[in-house]
Amino acid sequence: MEILLAAVNAKYIHSNLAVYSLKSYAASHGNNVSMQEYTINQRMEEIMGDIYGRKPDVLCFSCYIWNISLVQELVCELHKVLPQTRIWLGGPEVSFDASAVLEKCPGVKGIMRGEGEETFRKLVCHYENREPAFENIAGITYRNSQGQIVENPPGKLLDLSKIPFPYKDLREFEHRIIYYETSRGCPFSCSYCLSSIDKKLRFRSLDLVKKELNFFLENKVSQVKFVDRTFNCRREHARAVWEYLLERDNGVTNFHFEIAADLLEEEDFRILSRMRPGLVQLEIGVQTTNEITLKEIRRKMDFSRVAEATKRIEQQGNIHQHLDLIAGLPFEDFDSFRKSFDDVYALHPQQLQLGFLKVLKGSWMWENKEAYGLVYQNREPYEVLFTKWISYGELLKLKQVEEMVEIYYNSGQFVHTMKALEKRYSACFELYEGLGDFYVRTGRNKVSHSRAERYEILLKFVTDRFPKEEDLFRELLTLDYYLRENAKSRPAWAKEMEPAGAEKREIYRRMAQKDELSHYRQCDQRQFQRMTHLESFRHDVLGTGNNGGYMVLFDYLRRDPLYGAAKCHIVTREEKE
Repeated sequence: MEILLAAVNAKYIHSNLAVYSLKSYAASHGNNVSMQEYTINQRMEEIMGDIYGRKPDVLCFSCYIWNISLVQELVCELHKVLPQTRIWLGGPEVSFDASAVLEKCPGVKGIMRGEGEETFRKLVCHYENREPAFENIAGITYRNSQGQIVENPPGKLLDLSKIPFPYKDLREFEHRIIYYETSRGCPFSCSYCLSSIDKKLRFRSLDLVKKELNFFLENKVSQVKFVDRTFNCRREHARAVWEYLLERDNGVTNFHFEIAADLLEEEDFRILSRMRPGLVQLEIGVQTTNEITLKEIRRKMDFSRVAEATKRIEQQGNIHQHLDLIAGLPFEDFDSFRKSFDDVYALHPQQLQLGFLKVLKGSWMWENKEAYGLVYQNREPYEVLFTKWISYGELLKLKQVEEMVEIYYNSGQFVHTMKALEKRYSACFELYEGLGDFYVRTGRNKVSHSRAERYEILLKFVTDRFPKEEDLFRELLTLDYYLRENAKSRPAWAKEMEPAGAEKREIYRRMAQKDELSHYRQCDQRQFQRMTHLESFRHDVLGTGNNGGYMVLFDYLRRDPLYGAAKCHIVTREEKE
């Protein structure tokens, strides 16, 4: 009996924790199943051919918002070429309207609803020895022998500590993100989120968690993303994990947590302040700062405490922060969202994610869509098109802002230039709105641009708006460019290179003697020059207070662990002369 679990991920670097968990849980009960991961970037025919070659007796797909259309196409065609294969679906995208999915997909035998480990194990047992019968398997919706659709009662939730650790051999996860969970459920009731439906908040044993974290640390994996919906909702649990990582930091692994910043207390700050830069990163869902909207979506958040916490973490300088906003929520119009944007932008996170409301099946938002005049795409990701408060045209405008934020803020490639530009605007939203309008007005929104071209476009935007400051911004862009790029071909928009020739070689010779550059002592001067970059500035681009200009040596062997920027060494007068 060949039973195949199939995952279709959004990208190759992703992995599917759900199917690994189903497989390991079944194996712990003596059931042998196979597993295969694909991506939505593969051709349907390629995936279909691979599954056909395996000829499974039972085929189970994990369904999400990013893969449901491809999965539906696959099961339709696979049913034609593998008519004897029983096809089952599971996951959040099919759990809340299972009967409707079966009506739409006649080639599918049934659907596993909700938490899947025990349901899947019983399904495997049924196919291996016909026990238990379908009518005795909780949590499934299926076609009976007469072709009628039957929905069984939901299954009981599991003790998380009884689910085996899903990772054994990490060789297949090289260059991929590993996902891990220590809890399921959420204590909050945000109306747009499916996690709020599972009210029974459950935690994995801390002894198990520590043992499993040690496995990641010993194997020096690059990143582990915790999928716990609000990791610090139980403070003692979060602190125990953070303390453990702090004590056993291997200097390599990064751990990503989604937290509620307004729940952080003094003890949390004390622990986080001691972290190695890059050991942990925090994702904080703000979504909106509109109090009426927060109340309507049933989201409990004290933004003043969020702001205080994120500023405090930023001042520590050792933790990457990722803050989220959602456009299209009830009672939030264009001006209200602009205020939410400026409120969050003022906190200076490393990343500001501007997202758009997804109307997920089964969520409270989905059930109340008509009351909000909420119109959204029929096809996944079911993104909002307009509401009573915001028009489609205004959301398109926010899409332009989102793209500009991704390119010029979240990339971390234009830090000094954007900070200078921010001072020229009364509100930061206006800066990104203006950039988006510039892209549209000049037709640049219709063309794909290289990273180097983005610098030139930004310079053209600046000269269009602030022509008298072209020279300053040309130097700021040069600074930002060389902070990230050890480029040996000089961009056309940068001013002429200076110094040159013998003067440049002499400065390098003197700089090589500095103690703070001793990590280059094993290099000859030619190698030293190749591994660094020397640049002259007439303006005080680094904010040193020296308005007479100076030279900077960019040290690419010493980079900022949060931003990736090269360390800057200012060349003193003695080293120049």
